[in-house]
Amino acid sequence: MAQAAQKIALSSSRDIPFDKLVLSQSNVRRIKAGVSVEELAEDIARRGLLQGLSVQPVLDADSVETGKFEIPAGGRRFQALSLLAKQKRLAKTTPVPCVLRDVTSDILAEDDSLAETMQRVALHPLDQFRAFAALREKGLGEEAIAAALFVTPQIVKQRLKVASVAPALLDVYAEDGMTLEQLMAFTVNPDHARQVQVWEAVKNF
Repeated sequence: MAQAAQKIALSSSRDIPFDKLVLSQSNVRRIKAGVSVEELAEDIARRGLLQGLSVQPVLDADSVETGKFEIPAGGRRFQALSLLAKQKRLAKTTPVPCVLRDVTSDILAEDDSLAETMQRVALHPLDQFRAFAALREKGLGEEAIAAALFVTPQIVKQRLKVASVAPALLDVYAEDGMTLEQLMAFTVNPDHARQVQVWEAVKNF
């Protein structure tokens, strides 16, 4: 007889006042990389917190909850919120959306921190192009798109050049049939038919 699949229980969510949150020493991120805390703070101020924090209750010596919650995953978002609070742009009692982890779980806080950091997947350049193109259609210039998405204007300019490449070749690139460097080479000549002809001639070399 087939064994029934075990049901998965997801962690509960809860809004917790900002001043009840503390950064956990279990957070694995130690080295600054990518978007700065200052840039992230400005982004949160502009569009709000897009992803909640993962927290667990802080216990005292007798394993009793203290009313505080530590953050093993989401430390940079917490630091950005802290900066906004320091600048008096965020009230210290503002409710922050959090995922509440079970303090008795067998999964270590370091596991949560590492998983959240490692499971992120960088946006594919073709998806970047489509996002940039959509923003340009709404009237944003290259500098504004770069500032909004924390990339350099050069990256925006390069990705937007992809608009001159034949859709058939974009499909090839999306399926990892060519490299980004090969794709960008086709932006020199806007003739789609010629681009496809050249690709057919060189793709097997």
